[in-house]
Amino acid sequence: MDVFLVAVASLLAGFVDAIVGGGGLILLPALFAVYPSAVPATLLGVNKGTSVWGTAAATWSYTRRVQLRWPALCAGAAMALVGSFAGAWLVTLVSPDFLRRVLPLVLLAVFSYTLWRKDLGQHHAPRFAGGREVAALSVLGLTVGFYDGFFGPGTGSFFVFLLVRWLGYDFLHASASAKLLNTSSNLAALSLFAWTGHVWWHVVAVTAVANVLGSMVGTRLALKHGAGFVRVFFMLVVGALLLKTGWSAYA
Repeated sequence: MDVFLVAVASLLAGFVDAIVGGGGLILLPALFAVYPSAVPATLLGVNKGTSVWGTAAATWSYTRRVQLRWPALCAGAAMALVGSFAGAWLVTLVSPDFLRRVLPLVLLAVFSYTLWRKDLGQHHAPRFAGGREVAALSVLGLTVGFYDGFFGPGTGSFFVFLLVRWLGYDFLHASASAKLLNTSSNLAALSLFAWTGHVWWHVVAVTAVANVLGSMVGTRLALKHGAGFVRVFFMLVVGALLLKTGWSAYA
């Protein structure tokens, strides 16, 4: 029954993650509720071991319908891998508690700005090309990848927002591109958890399948309804993240 419950949560998490990120809002609380006596690092390892499959499946699905800017994205994915490793290493030395109070304020700014700019992410008009785009995505991958390894909540949504606001992507292209970057940062964190023995592979074997199924459904909906739909979903996820992190930090 325990595995069934987290599999259902993983299915929903994959669905949300595929559209705009934020699946950890669903899966991580479910893991902590079902396995209250487990070591937190192990549950984080299960979460990463699960989500990496869903984000990889979403990336593959998006590439069949959305034209991605591969040279720059591959550079960004490589730097996300490096950044996530660095962040995961640093968290073994320094507590990320200060981010718990800062994160709700950052999310409030993202939510307010997106709400205010009604046209944000509606049109795909990349601002950079060639080497400049490679450099921009490398910085983006390194920075958000580091955050993912060090702390994590909202990583997918931060990737989407910065791809829209800074690089000029629409929400659909940003979501598709974010999946590749997020897969890379997830791989780095998963490698660290696996190396230290903090992954329950027997649980991941079930939750990963459920996550991929949810991911496929979410991707189809995003592709069918386009950037406007992804923008609305983005607002819902960031709003939920804002409430959750604000409650955790200040309640």
